Amino acid sequence: MSALVLIGVGWAVLATGFSAVTLARLSRKARPFAPSGAPPSVLLLRPVDAPTPRELENLALPVEYAGTLEQVVVSPFRPRLPEGLRWLPSDPPTPNRKVGHLLYALETLPTEGRVVLAVDADVAVTGALVAALATPVARGAALCTAAPLPVGPVDVAGRAMAGLLRYTHHSFRALHAMSAGAKAVCGKALALSPMARAELRALGDHIGEDLELSKRLHARGLEVALSEVPAVVPLGEVGTWDVPLSRFTRWMRVLASHRPALYPTVPLLFTPTVPLVVLAVAVGSAVLSLAVVGLVGARTLLALRLAAMGRPDAERRAPAVTGWLLGEALLLAAFVGSLGKSGTVTWRGYTYALHPGGRMVRVWPELTGGPG
Repeated sequence: MSALVLIGVGWAVLATGFSAVTLARLSRKARPFAPSGAPPSVLLLRPVDAPTPRELENLALPVEYAGTLEQVVVSPFRPRLPEGLRWLPSDPPTPNRKVGHLLYALETLPTEGRVVLAVDADVAVTGALVAALATPVARGAALCTAAPLPVGPVDVAGRAMAGLLRYTHHSFRALHAMSAGAKAVCGKALALSPMARAELRALGDHIGEDLELSKRLHARGLEVALSEVPAVVPLGEVGTWDVPLSRFTRWMRVLASHRPALYPTVPLLFTPTVPLVVLAVAVGSAVLSLAVVGLVGARTLLALRLAAMGRPDAERRAPAVTGWLLGEALLLAAFVGSLGKSGTVTWRGYTYALHPGGRMVRVWPELTGGPG
């Protein structure tokens, strides 16, 4: 057996074991969500700069929540909003404008006695999501995050994005189950305790503020919970591959800044299938091919398990069988695109050098030829 085959078999066995452990952890029965007592009072912040038509539809959705709820859109421009939805004008100078919007809202609006939720405009908020985010914080958690659940993709790029976030190891349900130390956090939908809000004040110049916030809370021994209700993100037509590819390439650079030790695990554990299939075909080894078949089987079972934890009543599980492979291919392409560029990131037309923890420092002159 050649050294190349041995390396390939070892890689496949390692990745298969990683999937098996994740599957076992996801199969543990979680305590059912059972709210008790009066639902907490909630301040729901929706930071957005220039909402798309889809985001305006999301903002207009009625939220049927049993408790007291105030929903505020924080934006530099006043979008057309339904009655009862408040607009707070905000144009922050911080590099991370989302954090800037939130900090301004927290300084301006009363928060005493209320759980603060920060939910992106591309999320279709429901009363169930509000309750599932707010209740753990009201019970003592420092932070609660919801796993994004992209729905309704109509093109291949959208199916790849949905496959990555729903059916692969990059699903935040899987990431939460496998996190060692600070929990994986997605900033699309968060419930913030007073401790989390205090830590957020220092993150206006950070990208990947959700990761850094989780890290800081973990260092203080505080709990980060995962909502049982996902954050549903309607996709529709995504368009070209540039949209998801640029987003996840930037995410890879953020990961390299926040979790440099985890960055090499992306090809090793998260996206090994395509390179191993290519290697098996190239070398023609029956042993390696068998190991790759085992890996594909484990990844398919994991995808089906994650599909069952999403919305099995509304969507068939069939997309999971192929969606995970599309998602892996997207993440692998993003990782390759981030190689050699992990020290900088271009965001909103500006180029920043990334320092530990995702702190952004403006690069002069602009490497992109943008505003300087």
